[in-house]
Amino acid sequence: MLLRTAHQLTVENDGIVDTIALTGGTSRAHVIREICSHLEPYQVGEKPITGETVIAKDLTIDSLAIMDMVMELEDRFDVSIPMSVIAEIHTVDQLADTIQDLRAARG
Repeated sequence: MLLRTAHQLTVENDGIVDTIALTGGTSRAHVIREICSHLEPYQVGEKPITGETVIAKDLTIDSLAIMDMVMELEDRFDVSIPMSVIAEIHTVDQLADTIQDLRAARG
């Protein structure tokens, strides 16, 4: 008998399509959900927070709250985002990509 297993799974949830490597890693969609959860208190009206949301412009969040959120995400995902990199992050997608890249780099 031959048993085949999937090594990747493609998932679509809330309009976010993500490929999850089934090796115990954290999916990009999960990272985005975590970021959005932290940003919900700063949401403007009914406009949803998406990957394209510009954190400092589209939300009612100040720089101190952004730094607090980044520190919480660093703890949650066991990464350290250098200050020079944080300064270049503008959107939810960019923050999620940075977290995913740092997680992948530590292997």
